[in-house]
Amino acid sequence: MGNDLSILAFARLVLDALDATQLEYMIGGSFALYAWGEVRTTRDFDLVVHLPGQKILQLSQELEARRMLVPPEILLDLLIQPEGDLPVNAIHLDSGYKAELFLLRPDDTFRAVCLARRRLVDLDEPLGTVYVHAPDDLIINKVRYYGLSRQTKHIRDVASILAMSGDEIDWAHLTKWIRQLDLVPVWLEVKYEVDKLLNQ
Repeated sequence: MGNDLSILAFARLVLDALDATQLEYMIGGSFALYAWGEVRTTRDFDLVVHLPGQKILQLSQELEARRMLVPPEILLDLLIQPEGDLPVNAIHLDSGYKAELFLLRPDDTFRAVCLARRRLVDLDEPLGTVYVHAPDDLIINKVRYYGLSRQTKHIRDVASILAMSGDEIDWAHLTKWIRQLDLVPVWLEVKYEVDKLLNQ
């Protein structure tokens, strides 16, 4: 496959590697908007992946077979890193598209909860039926990243999720984790801006 590979076809390659390794995953970031909101342009494909140690070598080999070089030692280093939230970057050698694989760590309770609540959604070809963040968990993540980056794209994303999938939101769950992750001030700010967008 050459440079004419689409971002969707690239995402399918990554998912094929995860399926071949029999790993639990869920799609996040702007790609999850294919399920719950208004899609925007991106060159990155974000996923949370549960990678047991004995599967590291196989995942590295499956990615390499699809023109993404991720050495096993990189996967191991990021799996056991003591702090921070750095993803494994799997960059496609031909197209330059990038998958950011956030590896589930034992101390990451919120991501473990998200993985347990993931939804199986049919996103049509070439992606097909895939696992994505639940919409409320996606909103919580958007609030987190807005608090870190102040990028307004996260506000627009939250607005589109609420506009298109508001009935799918478990508000008790969302409120619980907004409090637990100390995100109440950021959430109030996001909600204020979202309300302005939705009432325009």
